[in-house]
Amino acid sequence: MDVKKDQGERIEVIYSAALIRERIDRLAQEIASRDMRNLLVISILKGSFIFAADLIRALHVAGLSPQVDFMTLSSYGAGEKSSGQVTVARDFDLDVTDRDVLLVDDILESGRTLAFARETISGRGADRVFSCVLLDKRGHRVAEIDADFVAFDCPDVFVVGYGMDAGYRFRELPFVGRVVQDDG
Repeated sequence: MDVKKDQGERIEVIYSAALIRERIDRLAQEIASRDMRNLLVISILKGSFIFAADLIRALHVAGLSPQVDFMTLSSYGAGEKSSGQVTVARDFDLDVTDRDVLLVDDILESGRTLAFARETISGRGADRVFSCVLLDKRGHRVAEIDADFVAFDCPDVFVVGYGMDAGYRFRELPFVGRVVQDDG
């Protein structure tokens, strides 16, 4: 299914809204089965905000009552290519000491951002740090890290929707897709 967005381009759906909902419900059950103690969910902004919100609600249905905080990390600066250096643009507020922490991110690609977040939180005294990503794009990994919970493997294309953007566009889409330029 394709959705027209603007003259000359369309969004090709990769993962539908219904498929994402079903997978998040199963992920929440998987996470709840891991005996999480004093759980804190930290969403890595901006791209994960919709995924994190849906996952947190599904965790509630699965019997968990986590606290929630947010962290903004950047490796891009003003450019369009990653600098390879991750910086904290907004730090989380809650104490992680002796807690289980679930990091939630939109996409695991190079692994630098997730590895940095995991090291930062572990270094501040978290008991256990788990990670959950909507998409895993394994072919681009440079850091030695895998997510503990993965919704979908990501094809080797630039994806948008469900919180992820291209030039601040398409975050609102209820599905994950890719921008296709129409010929003609």
